[in-house]
Amino acid sequence: MIKEIIVVEGRDDVTAVKRALDCELITTGGFGFPKGVMERIKAAQERRGVIIFTDPDFAGEKIRKKIAAEVPGCKHAFLPREEAKKDGDIGIENASPESILRALNKVRTESTEKRNEFSQVDLVTNGLIGNEDASYRRDTVGQILGIGYGNAKQFLNRLNNYGVLREEFNKAIESL
Repeated sequence: MIKEIIVVEGRDDVTAVKRALDCELITTGGFGFPKGVMERIKAAQERRGVIIFTDPDFAGEKIRKKIAAEVPGCKHAFLPREEAKKDGDIGIENASPESILRALNKVRTESTEKRNEFSQVDLVTNGLIGNEDASYRRDTVGQILGIGYGNAKQFLNRLNNYGVLREEFNKAIESL
């Protein structure tokens, strides 16, 4: 059992996560956040901690950012897009229990203080921006590091804000 409470988007996500492990979950009900949901997330963060585990799509990223902005110190789990796809639909509900466990085993805590360990130079030097396969390389490195996929700006923010160490980054680049 995981100590933290996992925040997902909907009921089908709850079912998928429950197939993978025994845990407590809160659903956001999509981007609308029914009355009282944000308060429940804040209370859960104070009590036991929260892991934000939203779909690897645009809406999921907006929900993740909204929660993180209002509830500091959350942990984040990212599911690779290709492990969340089924019949053209992307969502945690489509993932296997093994994929869900892998994502939750790579949880990262968002830093509250500004960190500048990585810069755009690191991205350019390592082929993560500025070439044809940069998107693929960011996706793969994001999976290895457990920080998910992002465009160059998001990726750089995640490297700096999710406590990625230089050594971890170098190992991930070497494994490409």
